[in-house]
Amino acid sequence: MQKREVEIVLSPAEAYDELARYRALLEAAGLKPGEADFVHLLRRSIDARGRNVGVRLRADVYQTPPPRELFGPWVQYQNVAHSTKRVVVVGAGPAGLFAALRCIELGLKPIVLERGKDVRTRRRDLAALNKEHVVNPDSNYCFGEGGAGTYSDGKLYTRSKKRGDVQRILRLLVQHGATPEILVDAHPHIGTNKLPYVVQALRQTVLDHGGEVRFETRVDDLILQQNRIRGVVTHAGEEIIGDAVILATGHSARDIYELLLRRQVRIEAKPFALGVRVEHPQVLIDQAQYHRADRGQLPAASYSLVQQTDGPGGQRGVFSFCMCPGGFIVPAATAQGEVVVNGMSPSRRDSRFANSGIVVAIEPEDMNLKRYGVMAGLRFQQEIEQRACQLAGNTQLAPAQLLGDFVQKRTSRTLLETSYQPGLVSVPMDEVLGAVLADRLRQGFRAFGRKIPGYTTNDAQIVGVESRTSAPVRIPRLPETLEHPEVRGLFPCGEGAGFAGGIVSAAMDGERCAEAVLATL
Repeated sequence: MQKREVEIVLSPAEAYDELARYRALLEAAGLKPGEADFVHLLRRSIDARGRNVGVRLRADVYQTPPPRELFGPWVQYQNVAHSTKRVVVVGAGPAGLFAALRCIELGLKPIVLERGKDVRTRRRDLAALNKEHVVNPDSNYCFGEGGAGTYSDGKLYTRSKKRGDVQRILRLLVQHGATPEILVDAHPHIGTNKLPYVVQALRQTVLDHGGEVRFETRVDDLILQQNRIRGVVTHAGEEIIGDAVILATGHSARDIYELLLRRQVRIEAKPFALGVRVEHPQVLIDQAQYHRADRGQLPAASYSLVQQTDGPGGQRGVFSFCMCPGGFIVPAATAQGEVVVNGMSPSRRDSRFANSGIVVAIEPEDMNLKRYGVMAGLRFQQEIEQRACQLAGNTQLAPAQLLGDFVQKRTSRTLLETSYQPGLVSVPMDEVLGAVLADRLRQGFRAFGRKIPGYTTNDAQIVGVESRTSAPVRIPRLPETLEHPEVRGLFPCGEGAGFAGGIVSAAMDGERCAEAVLATL
């Protein structure tokens, strides 16, 4: 097998034209058309640091047929229907689904319990939330098959490369129907229109190999005996027994934190972040990032911003979070009487709008620990979400303000067109966030305006509130066994436990917890 690895930078027109790209990669390898058997693209990233935007490509050029394992190997699953080892997995988000798949690989039978509905049925509740402002507390953008990521973007970029095998997770997603381009792109993305089909395929693999998946099954209690968990009790009163419980309920399952507190299972307050979602015309971001009037064949441009700000308690970071080029703002509330927003992008990222969370780091000393104890961060979230709802009219209308007006402390008499389907109400965001958070955001926006020309403008608006960036509570676990330090057999997992932050890191944590279960059994 003769292989040459090459790395080149092409213009966008060449990079996104298959024939032109193929010829350029062959030329870089010193070959002519017909002298290579296969070109395997390894990496694609956009270099927009200079005035002329380039696309950097890295590829292996094979002069003889490549090995079969180039695209895999795909995972082969055994049937665990009759396994004597049962693992209760609470939550069917990425952490729970990948924990269940890994359990099957390891010969353990997973029983996945999901409070929400399957992806297809879940759409009706999302439509009711967007159009009728009705929040189903068990089926919404946060709860349901696939978790919060299914209908709110599907971004796969992660910095958590030391926590597991990122490529393994991406390959598993491709095995279940995701585009192979996620194995190549520097910032891989499936898209909220395609991810539901991948999630259904993951579930089907669990079912086809002897696992169980139960929807509309909320866990309301734990079966605890002498510092060991024996199973869970559902909302219908059914006891489900297992040799271990993987708790992968996501960052918005507040009732689970309340349950753990009530059952005296140790939890801890942890830092998180809270702020707003800013919405720009996508063309404004494209022009600023690509230095040209028309982006042409380039994808919708994104950005990543961070700034340290001063205020009570010292410095706090203000940073962009979950940037959605060509995307939409969606309602992410999980209960009536609160307004929460999040961002998503379809696979083509072809909306006229760009949006991103712009959030402030919240440390434990910023919370009312004296009054609320370990639930202080959660109460902090709730108070702001409820205030946002009240000030906007007690529906899913979201409070909003033109960005330039916010920075200059002016009331916005009108608002812009928006991708947020329920609609917006002009509200001074200081009244929603409070003076301290609002001032830190202003410092951040002023700095961002110096980094991206035209960013801080009344052609953009901020929408509140972006409050579910991560869990405000941590469910502790031992680093060696991943078990809860006081409850044997309980494995806190994923974002809800405070050990992940996104689809890929949650999936890797789910796999680690499944492996830890096998080790302790």
